[in-house]
Amino acid sequence: MTAYLDANATEPPRESALAALLDAARLTGNPASVHGPGRAARRALEEARRDIGGVFGIDADHVVFTSGGTEANALAVHAFGQGRRILIGATEHDAIRSAAPHAEIVPVRAEGQLCLKALEQMLSEDSDALVCIMAANNETGILHPLPEIKELCRSCNVLLHVDAVQGAGRLPFDLDGITSAAISGHKFGGIKGAGALLLRESGHIEPLLRGGGQERGRRGGTPALPAIVAMAAALKEAQHQNWESIASWRDRIDQAARQVGARIAGQSIAPRLPNTTSLILDGVSAQTQLMALDLAGYAVSAGSACSSGKVTQSHVLAAMGLGEAAGQAVRVSLPWNVTAAEVDGFIAAYTTMAARLGKRRA
Repeated sequence: MTAYLDANATEPPRESALAALLDAARLTGNPASVHGPGRAARRALEEARRDIGGVFGIDADHVVFTSGGTEANALAVHAFGQGRRILIGATEHDAIRSAAPHAEIVPVRAEGQLCLKALEQMLSEDSDALVCIMAANNETGILHPLPEIKELCRSCNVLLHVDAVQGAGRLPFDLDGITSAAISGHKFGGIKGAGALLLRESGHIEPLLRGGGQERGRRGGTPALPAIVAMAAALKEAQHQNWESIASWRDRIDQAARQVGARIAGQSIAPRLPNTTSLILDGVSAQTQLMALDLAGYAVSAGSACSSGKVTQSHVLAAMGLGEAAGQAVRVSLPWNVTAAEVDGFIAAYTTMAARLGKRRA
């Protein structure tokens, strides 16, 4: 049986999310219909909207449901980026990079955090801009200095969109000083197929998908009600997760990896997600490491899960100046239900793999 340690690709669904999913799947009506079954579906939809808004300290009508984080990010760029300069971090997810192909790139420092001096200099050139930055990197877990970024954007009077897909449910997060934020349900234990764009201020935004006027005219299409209510249930449960325990297991993995010659992307200087580490084994390709660990019964990844199943050199690690090592790292992201036995087993498997492959390097 494979131990699943690839939570940043998708978390295992939480029991509360599965229960909510089944309850909503039994609701026959379309939330846009005015008859009884439609009103019942609408009540479930709006309850989920209120619950999600409450977690982030915003009113329910500031929550726009989407199909996931990719669409939420694309909607933000579409709604707030038109006619503005768009600035994005060098380590942003492809969801942002593809939505803003002509964006100006803000470099990151060697530890992976956004270079604030570079951002300040770029913003001094023109105040009519949209800055897009992720709260936490999906590959390394590195947290960007959001308080400083928010203050800089406020002082320059520019808009700020935050890709909170990896951070939501794992870190305290609110929309103070932020124009919008993207979340995705399956990243904190919900079901694939539902996400949301969170807005600091209510009102109309130009839709990316037009249709029958759903989501107050901000996103067309029948909402995926079962996935949405599962997302709300998972988000509420995630607020009570013991992340300190998971962070201690991550640190144990880091320590064991260093003892066998591996490096940690970011060198543990910058704060990280409590569940994420990127282990670099110099001279050994990520694909070779993934195959060895998979055969040993451990599912990890080489970075983003949004690359059509390909193992390619990480643009995140390349932006951090890691050169060839950008293709020699594996990401371990511990799920909410990870056990000590799974962590111990992974450490043993990684240690064995590193010793064996290290002999080949020698």
